[in-house]
Amino acid sequence: MAVWAVGDIQGCYKSFKQLLYKIKFNPKKDTLWIAGDLVNRGDGSLETLEYLYSIRESVKIILGNHDIALIGAYYGFKKSNPTIEPILQSADAKKLIDWLRSQKFLHVDSKLGFCMSHAGISPAFDLGMAIKYARKIENKLHGSHHKAWLEEMLKEDVEDFNETTSEIKIEKYILSSFIRMRYCDGQKLNFEQKGKPTDKLREQGFLPWFESKNRKEIELKIIFGHWSTLGYYQDENVLSLDTGCLWGGKLTVARLDTKEIEIISLACPKLQDF
Repeated sequence: MAVWAVGDIQGCYKSFKQLLYKIKFNPKKDTLWIAGDLVNRGDGSLETLEYLYSIRESVKIILGNHDIALIGAYYGFKKSNPTIEPILQSADAKKLIDWLRSQKFLHVDSKLGFCMSHAGISPAFDLGMAIKYARKIENKLHGSHHKAWLEEMLKEDVEDFNETTSEIKIEKYILSSFIRMRYCDGQKLNFEQKGKPTDKLREQGFLPWFESKNRKEIELKIIFGHWSTLGYYQDENVLSLDTGCLWGGKLTVARLDTKEIEIISLACPKLQDF
């Protein structure tokens, strides 16, 4: 009855299956949390989706920016590429995309003491706000007007959270924070900085979102991915699991149902870069 969380798979299907074998994952009794970016860049994106769909009752999936981009490519307003094209050309494309679209932006398990989002939780949100706003955009993505809504959402990122602005801008901020956030620049999210946190960046005012001086308290430990240059990182508040598999790094899982978090990684070959 183990509960595992895995960082960004990004279509690295062979490495993913090898890691599941290494931890003796059994979908009949174990549960796997996936911190987003199931697809893109790796050469097994279709196989990854097909496998996860086959064990869908045993997984908790959070959507990442590459998953959202895949959905946009399916509807024709985002570019495709050679690693996701097999999904779009699959006879099961609609089934897989509809299933992917039905997933969440935030998973919460108070009993285990963890929550999970692809990029993290905005410093402007406490847990109640994060749950409320995640459900808000999930309902839009799951709804009958999801195509037009998502196309509008992907036109721009919104860096500031302002509850008095338009509903569209609020939703753009919510989506951007859940799937693309890394750094904060004062009160704003900064989507340009992508590298590893350094003292120099901190001196320039660019702080990792989880170091923001104004961050609202979240009583659960936040699991996230999205930040391969940060890599594995853990403190009392957060657990980062994107360890850059497709960049020649590792694919990493964390066991969550034990007294101490158990970390297991598998070295991965460098794959395609798009």
